[in-house]
Amino acid sequence: MARWTIAIGVLAGLLMGVGGYTFIYAKGASYLTNDPAACANCHVMNDYYAQWRRSSHRSVAVCNDCHTPKGLIPKYLTKANNGFWHSFYFTTGNFPDNIQITPRNHRVAEASCQKCHAGLTQTMSPGHGEPTGCVRCHGKIGHPQ
Repeated sequence: MARWTIAIGVLAGLLMGVGGYTFIYAKGASYLTNDPAACANCHVMNDYYAQWRRSSHRSVAVCNDCHTPKGLIPKYLTKANNGFWHSFYFTTGNFPDNIQITPRNHRVAEASCQKCHAGLTQTMSPGHGEPTGCVRCHGKIGHPQ
């Protein structure tokens, strides 16, 4: 029984050590803020950050306003999920040069557009159903090129 306890302790120590080092190295605490510069911690995001800085949205919205859902728990669950997968793909090098938004994150961004622009998007709903997708026509908004 003592061997299992030692093995579990060593494994837990390794996981906490590697996890702690990774959190510090990757500036993990910065992702708990609303600072858009945190998104540019990873060089893959530099172009997106620069494009946002040139956009008209920079004066009214930060990354979290568009890319995380409303509410503290949904926001941080989304950030944790995205952070895990961003880290995984960055570490493995298995990501496309042009980052692709996931279907779930696309829905979150669409909902954000429709929330901030509700007065306009409600008048555009065909037959008073679901509003037309914003990025269908405005795919470069927020990240103009």
